[in-house]
Amino acid sequence: MAESKGPDNPGGTALPGQKKRKGIVARLRPYAVGAMTLVVVFGGSALIGAHVRSNKDKKVSAPTGAVGAAVVPTGPEDTASPSPTASSGPNLQVAVKPSVPVTITVFEDLRSPDSKAFADEYADTFRQLLTTGQVQLHYQLVTASDRTYGGSASEYAANAAACAQDQSRFTQFVQEIWDHQPDPKSDALAGEKLIKHFAVKAGKIKMANFEPCIEQGDHIGWVRKAQASYKAAGLDGVPAVEVNGKVVKDVRTSLTPAKLRTMVQKEAKRVIAIQATPTASPTLS
Repeated sequence: MAESKGPDNPGGTALPGQKKRKGIVARLRPYAVGAMTLVVVFGGSALIGAHVRSNKDKKVSAPTGAVGAAVVPTGPEDTASPSPTASSGPNLQVAVKPSVPVTITVFEDLRSPDSKAFADEYADTFRQLLTTGQVQLHYQLVTASDRTYGGSASEYAANAAACAQDQSRFTQFVQEIWDHQPDPKSDALAGEKLIKHFAVKAGKIKMANFEPCIEQGDHIGWVRKAQASYKAAGLDGVPAVEVNGKVVKDVRTSLTPAKLRTMVQKEAKRVIAIQATPTASPTLS
């Protein structure tokens, strides 16, 4: 009788009831296919992510609560009709206090030392005016310093501020930047780690929502449109200030907190007088 060839016999066949062993190539094939699948999936995801970010750069997605320029009553007090106080136009500004007589619009650049100096000097003045209900503040973020210094720090920080505004934490987030503003030449504000640190320090910002907002550049298109609007207006550098749409001259050389309060009080009286002007009611025939 011929001897049965077991596994130890070179070239032998498997014993009855046992499966024949697969060669090493056959055994590794499923893993190779799986690895290739992962490469395709993650590679495809990267392409899709890049496409989404590219589209968001062009899409104008305003942050929550963004407003347009305030509609201001105009004309002689004895003939003008009251004008609505609602905002109009593209929503490129962030309002701090809505529905009050006088709107102060501040055009600021988060990378600009001059904008920081203005914010520091006028913080108490704005706080007092807001507390007394005399003004609403509109902030329009611009990015001119990126062209001056290179890089994209201003644009990145402005997008992050808009992401903070989605959670009603614009003022707190921007204050962190003013308190710890890096050297503008460094482009440090374009760093994701630093921006996230500011968000944590600002408090009450849900990072699970904030992080994808900055990583995907949700409001980059909005920031770029705000910069284009500022440039088209021909304003002379930052900070620039408007009181009810009227440009304040020589902000960096002549304006003082006392002068600004006087402007606000004068404009408030003018607006209140216009809004109080009676209008003829239509009659039925």
